[in-house]
Amino acid sequence: MIPEDRHLNIGSIVFDGLDQIDFTGPFEVLARIPNSTFHLGAKTSSPVRDTRGLRIVPEKTFAEMPQLDVLHIPGGPGQEALMEDEETLSFIRTQAAGALYVFSVCTGALICGAAGLLVGKRATTHWAAMKVLPYLGAIPLNDRVVIEGNYIFAGGVTSGIDGALRLAAELRGDKVAQQIQLYMQYHPEPPFDAGTPERAPKDVLEVTREAVRGLTERRIETAKRVGQRLGVANPDIAA
Repeated sequence: MIPEDRHLNIGSIVFDGLDQIDFTGPFEVLARIPNSTFHLGAKTSSPVRDTRGLRIVPEKTFAEMPQLDVLHIPGGPGQEALMEDEETLSFIRTQAAGALYVFSVCTGALICGAAGLLVGKRATTHWAAMKVLPYLGAIPLNDRVVIEGNYIFAGGVTSGIDGALRLAAELRGDKVAQQIQLYMQYHPEPPFDAGTPERAPKDVLEVTREAVRGLTERRIETAKRVGQRLGVANPDIAA
């Protein structure tokens, strides 16, 4: 736990094609952490659009962002372009080196991997991208939230709220995290028990898996190129 009299700079990056709840879910938690300032950064100050068209306006460019105590990296289909975008990857590497915590949500983990931050680390991501992690040197865990040293990885989309609450507890203690949870009235009671591949009906799983098959294949090919650049052993060859 970080002493509450220490001010914290907490920041997220946004980009075209992110999944907005990967950002906005954790934002609901992180922006309420006591004695902190929340920063929203991107390559430029121009608005970005999430995967469904929602416009989000960055507050700062990467060059204007302070050194962050917490760096939050969301995911979404737009992650593909960032995995080979050296400006973004360099920003992430530099910030991660000075941060207390790095927190990824969904396929934000793949962006971390492209920056070379996952080699040898246990991590999680969206269920449809789990098979991508080994190409980036990570050890995949099928958990909703994984804490690995000062890295916190949340799985797909809504698990970002869980990860952010875990992070809030790490930063300011359990009571503060519980107060934030209560304010948000975060007590999920979903109408269907179909939120993971293991629990979803077989026909629902197959349709959903087929819908993302092309994106998953593209992610694997991108990860292979990135892994080769990073010097990560190709798991296909190792197997």
